[in-house]
Parts: sequence; structure tokens; C-alpha cells
Amino acid sequence: MTKTTEYQVPALARGLHIIELFDANHRVLSTQDFADQLGVSASSTYRIVQTLLDRGYLKKVARNAYELGPQIVSRGFAYLAGKDLIDVAAPHLNQLRDETSISCHLAIRDGLDTLYIYRAQASQRLSVNIPLGTRLPCHTSAMGRVLLQQLSDIEFSAIYQAQQLDMHPHPHPQTIAELKRLLKDEWQQGYSSNRSDNATAIAAPIHNYMGKVVAAINISGADQVMNDAEKFEETKNQLLKTAKSISQVVPI
Repeated sequence: MTKTTEYQVPALARGLHIIELFDANHRVLSTQDFADQLGVSASSTYRIVQTLLDRGYLKKVARNAYELGPQIVSRGFAYLAGKDLIDVAAPHLNQLRDETSISCHLAIRDGLDTLYIYRAQASQRLSVNIPLGTRLPCHTSAMGRVLLQQLSDIEFSAIYQAQQLDMHPHPHPQTIAELKRLLKDEWQQGYSSNRSDNATAIAAPIHNYMGKVVAAINISGADQVMNDAEKFEETKNQLLKTAKSISQVVPI
């Protein structure tokens, strides 16, 4: 036994190996697939697979068949909340806030939630300021729907197939079909918008160098300000310009 392997935890190593078996060409794997790759019997993988299921790193799609669970996506996107992304976006959002006197936010997707990771807070009495760390269901927020646009049909179906959207009242989408139509319409127009609690938010995507949506920004103001059509259009254009500027230098 080498010194390297002497300190390894076999069960942990096998669990990580199982996760690493999934890729673009192997989205669904069986317990027999796990056993074959690990060189053990299928029964020997039971406790490891069950642990990964309980922790959300695997998701059962059929009897003895699994795909990667939401925690894989969650941990991956939580990494994007690192200092580099915030450092790059913050000056742009602060400038947008100063130019418009309206609050701006930066968010990433964490599973089914929009996770707020930066806020450029406006000082006006009627400003809208969402606390850092706030989580909102993606389908109920403008930034969340922007973040959902990065998902393929397979990925979208995997995370939403068991979700009940009508727990949140109108004007939020009430069905998966309605959500898909809204996502398509907003993708085509290049931004998302959402009205709730006497406030209006407009959101735009942040793309990396490969064109993938890695984050979203919004500008969120009281309806007394945002209901004016001319102000809405002007603010939207400033937001889109800011999103483009951030995308050109985003480090991920």
C-alpha cells in the first residue's frame, strides 16, 4: 500500500468515482453501471448510492437508474459567488445605481433558487433593496428566469418535473408549459421583467466567454418610478448595456 492510498477513505473514493462517471454522454446510469466501473457487486454500492441520494448528489429517475442530483448544480453555481465575479460586477452595478438612482442586484442560480450575492443599494426612500443571501424561486423572479435560460430541455425537465408551480399565485407562471413559454419570450426579447409588491424588476443575463449564462443582474425600483413607459425603456437599455460590459470581462 502506498502512502497516498494509505490515507484514502474507500467509501468516499467510491462515492466520488460514481459522481465522476456522469458526463454529457452518460446522463443516466444504473447501479450495475456503478458496480462494473468500481469492480464490485451491485449490492456493495447500495449504501454509497443511498448516501448520495439522501444528500442530493444523485436523483433516482427509475428503478436502479440515476442522474446527477440538484446538489451538483447547486455546488457548482455556488462557486460562482466567489470574489472574482463580485469584484468584476460590483463597479458596474454601482455605476448603474448612481446613474439611475435605482437599486441593482447580482444573482446566481442555486438549484431551483435565485441566490442574491451582491447589492448596489439606492438611498431613495422608495428604493427596493433585497438583502444579500436572499433566495427566491427562480420562476417567480426576473433574474431567476434569466438564469433558467441556460438550461437545456433535458436539464430543465430534470429539475422541474416534480415541481408544483401554482403554490405561488399569479402573475407567476402556474404550469411548466406556461413557464417554458415565458422563458422563450423573454429570451427572444433579451431581458426579463417582473412586477410584485408595488415594485418592478428588469433583469439581464451575464454571459461568459463561451456565451453561457453564468449570472444575472437586475435593476429594481418602486412602481411609482418604473411604471412610466419612457423611464422603463431608458432603464432597461442602461441595464442591458451594463450586462454587456460585465460579460466582456467576467472571469468565468
